[in-house]
Amino acid sequence: MSKIDNMMAILWMLNSGRKITAKQISEKLEINIRTVYRYIDALSASGVPIISDTGHNGGYTLLNNFIESPLLFDVDEQTALLHAAVFAKEAGYFLGEALNRATSKLKMYSNQEQERMIKQHLEGLEVISPIGKSSMEPILKKLEQGIVNESSVEIEYHTSREEQPKRRIVDPYGIVYWNNNWYVIAFCHLRNEIRSFRVGRIISIIQTEGTFSRPKFFSAGEFFMKNLLPEVEDKQGLMPLVVGGKTSALDNLCQHWFLGHHFKERTSKKVIFLLEEEAIHTYVPYLLLPYGKSIQVIEPISLKQKLIEVLYELINYYKFENFADGRCQ
Repeated sequence: MSKIDNMMAILWMLNSGRKITAKQISEKLEINIRTVYRYIDALSASGVPIISDTGHNGGYTLLNNFIESPLLFDVDEQTALLHAAVFAKEAGYFLGEALNRATSKLKMYSNQEQERMIKQHLEGLEVISPIGKSSMEPILKKLEQGIVNESSVEIEYHTSREEQPKRRIVDPYGIVYWNNNWYVIAFCHLRNEIRSFRVGRIISIIQTEGTFSRPKFFSAGEFFMKNLLPEVEDKQGLMPLVVGGKTSALDNLCQHWFLGHHFKERTSKKVIFLLEEEAIHTYVPYLLLPYGKSIQVIEPISLKQKLIEVLYELINYYKFENFADGRCQ
């Protein structure tokens, strides 16, 4: 570790309240004992009130109540930071190496009792990330650099509607993590508008010499959610969607990222949403099918008919299509 890191570590050890010897510090930090003396002298010279006791039970302590700094965390604060690091790591956070260094320092600067309690807290929490997700760290790092430096990037992007990827220059405004996926909100030079790009569909990325100015007060998260769930202009024209079923299934419906946005009322036996008629007949059937017989559409009746039509289409698809060549129509 660097000199400043070692000095900070010594300060943390002294702040634990226990008397500690130069030999113990030397062994903990794996540095020469003479170096420990130099660091202690440097801390004292900078104004840190270190008390030095000589003799058989000698050692170093810190003057009581000297520091109550935000840089010195209690057990709950350390645990919260380490738990957050676990979540970030499983989400594919793009500064993983720096995060590991930070958490290592945090653990190193803890006293024995803190280490024991933190270990118990960490062993009680596990985050399971989706299986088979490829690492997007290199692309996310370059996007983040583009955001910070306000420099345009050229991406090779593959949409779900096109067979061949397209190259386009974008001005990255912000990165959003939503529903187990990373997105970059950027101004697209090809379309001449701000768009959302799924990072997992970016094949390659190149930094360009172009620069841009990020719109003042722009929020990538607000833009993303507004486009995902656009505001309904004519609230008078909304249609009630009433669904009954098992309590667990209704709970799940209320928490759904789309339906939850349109929630109106809930009882023990049914839940009511308010949506536009087009959305009810276009999107909702496909959202409800995975729930199978755990739910039942009460109204509108037209949605029941639409569900039947969608099921028949699926039955006919599997009944009459030839998959011998391994291709889907």
